[in-house]
Amino acid sequence: METINSKLLNWASILDDKTREQALRTSRLPFIHPHLALMPDAHLGKGATVGSVIPTLHAVIPAAVGVDIGCGMIAVRTQYSLKDLPKDRKRLREAIERAVPLSAGHNNRNVTASAEPRIAELRQLAAKAGFNPAQYVAKWELQLGSLGSGNHFIEVCADETDAVWLFLHSGSRGVGNKIAQHHIGVAQHVAAKKKIRLPDPDLAHLEEGTPEFDRYIAELRWAQHFALLNREEMMERVSTQFGKWAGAPVRERERINCHHNFTRQETHYGKSVWVSRKGAIKAEHGDPGLIPGSMGTASYVVEGLGNPASLNSSPHGAGREYSRTAARKAFSLAELKRAMDGIEFRATEAFIDEIPAAYKPIDVVMRDAQDLVRIRHTLRQLINVKGD
Repeated sequence: METINSKLLNWASILDDKTREQALRTSRLPFIHPHLALMPDAHLGKGATVGSVIPTLHAVIPAAVGVDIGCGMIAVRTQYSLKDLPKDRKRLREAIERAVPLSAGHNNRNVTASAEPRIAELRQLAAKAGFNPAQYVAKWELQLGSLGSGNHFIEVCADETDAVWLFLHSGSRGVGNKIAQHHIGVAQHVAAKKKIRLPDPDLAHLEEGTPEFDRYIAELRWAQHFALLNREEMMERVSTQFGKWAGAPVRERERINCHHNFTRQETHYGKSVWVSRKGAIKAEHGDPGLIPGSMGTASYVVEGLGNPASLNSSPHGAGREYSRTAARKAFSLAELKRAMDGIEFRATEAFIDEIPAAYKPIDVVMRDAQDLVRIRHTLRQLINVKGD
């Protein structure tokens, strides 16, 4: 861990100058308490750095939570061992691709039976929060159980004992994005109205006790729960397809479902603060967590160590070193295929920007995080499903 100054602590051994300066700008905001914690996977983001933990007194920065509210991971350890699996992994990959709508614009055609109770729960929560999600996305219900694009994925993995895990990464989809974008705009309007000078327009905040703050928190909590239920819905479908392929229904040995784009009230260094983790997971002592690598590299099941200086947090993944545009220019489909050797995946140029070389080495990230989490399991990929 590096102390950059009294308001910025850094765990990233790989950190470019632009990301460092962005984190410094955020750390200088007057309501940061006690300091901003920069995780090992930190990289440049919108307004606030991805891979940062931002504690704020009586305020929240919507862009510091991120536009994919509640994005996170879910993993299920099955009763299966690697030796029990059929050889034809392509058949399972294609079955998962049929069961779960992929890509940002792909939704379910109809509300499935498994999604109905989750949608009913979300409708009740929205009514309690005093808003209608349809004001953001008319048919938001059809997004529940869909993956999205970019670095969102579904995987079948095996751990160091050859136990088989189902593993996926997604968030609150289009409806969460619309909620986030709306409230980022509200915060910017408030800042302009009050003539608040900001180092970056995307660092506009909402003050506790105002109607704008209350409205954001209510809708944010709904979107966080949508994201959690979205992962559960997809995991149910993936588990069903896996059971059909493997020959018997999945019996869950363990389940972990954790956000890495969210905010919540916590107490740190003697004060109640809003902790916004933008690309970071909660890692209090004993907390189970999930830290995925990139395509073709290891992922980790971890346990939090409760490091107070990190505000009980840890990294959420590998963290980009190349932007998507730069990665498409730097790497080829042939290089991606080599990186994915032995893993069943859909080989397409659409995934070049997700090549492992576009990310920080996950082993370096985990070494940087050794005082934040303990590794329980190391997962290697068998099947990868992504949305282009």
